[in-house]
Amino acid sequence: MWQEGRRRAEWLDGYAAEYARVANTNIHREFPNSITSLMREPGDAPDRPSRIHPVFFGSFDWHSCVEMHWVLVRLLRSTPGGLPSDAIRSSLDALLTEPALAGEAATFRVRSAHTRPYGWGWALALAHELGTWADPDGRRWSAYFAPLAEAVVEAFVEWLPKATYPVRHGLHGNSAFGMARALPYARARAADGEPALLEAIAGAAQRWFGTDAGYPAAWEPSGTDFLSPALTEAELMADLLAEADFPMWLDRFLPGLAAGEPATLFSPAVVSDDSDGMIAHLHGLNLHRAWGWRRIAESLPEADPRLDLLAEAAARHAEAELGNVSGGDYAVEHWLVAYAVLYLS
Repeated sequence: MWQEGRRRAEWLDGYAAEYARVANTNIHREFPNSITSLMREPGDAPDRPSRIHPVFFGSFDWHSCVEMHWVLVRLLRSTPGGLPSDAIRSSLDALLTEPALAGEAATFRVRSAHTRPYGWGWALALAHELGTWADPDGRRWSAYFAPLAEAVVEAFVEWLPKATYPVRHGLHGNSAFGMARALPYARARAADGEPALLEAIAGAAQRWFGTDAGYPAAWEPSGTDFLSPALTEAELMADLLAEADFPMWLDRFLPGLAAGEPATLFSPAVVSDDSDGMIAHLHGLNLHRAWGWRRIAESLPEADPRLDLLAEAAARHAEAELGNVSGGDYAVEHWLVAYAVLYLS
């Protein structure tokens, strides 16, 4: 495990400045852009993304732009010495303004369904990064972000109790991934006396995933996955179950793990065409697996015989992708850096 951690630290030092450049460029790039918008009458459509998203108009789509802002804040917090910090702060200060974020909150309340739960989770991940950062800029941006965070919390709390079944595929609708991204913010709110979001997430996770066993992970990957359905679920349960209970849950969920089975879960996916946005999703799958293997390993006891196997799987998947974050097709470059930073930081 210590070797995997050392490699991560070295990779982060080497890539941080370039990853920050990519994210900072993305948040200002308004076109091309993919907008999903319900039209209620003729003319009910924006003429450009920034008309409805005064902050998160870049990076091809709303959720990717939220991710890029998270990347910049995360990198400022984790590797400030190796970054163009002044340029990043200037960009964030120009975008994360009180009126613009109030506009995002208003838009979210009427146009949020298509981002559920993926964009919701990333929005609360960004709220958590800002809210836990002991930095004057961070505190100001966090205060401005509060109306949007509140709108997202309300949406989660309303939706989760009535969602009878989870979504288990490897795309944006995946239930476990969105909840996992929101979980740190939910815990912080609970510590401040507002437990509704944490209770909603924990209740849904137990209802959907608590008794899962023999998960068919050998069926992964599907051709357009950027998330591992198996590892999204395992990551979430690692964060929710008691330390003594998670290893037993994992034994039932992926019983062949100690033997490196299923082999497909341990082998990086092959990407044949970066310019095909759906095929290119597989770059993200590899980095999501790196993150998932890392989080599972971190949640197991030090004596668990699976630790080295999982740590090596994490590093193998990451090594296949960290160099693909920049310099390629925009189908990849507008979003992949979020998964690299998630794994590395």
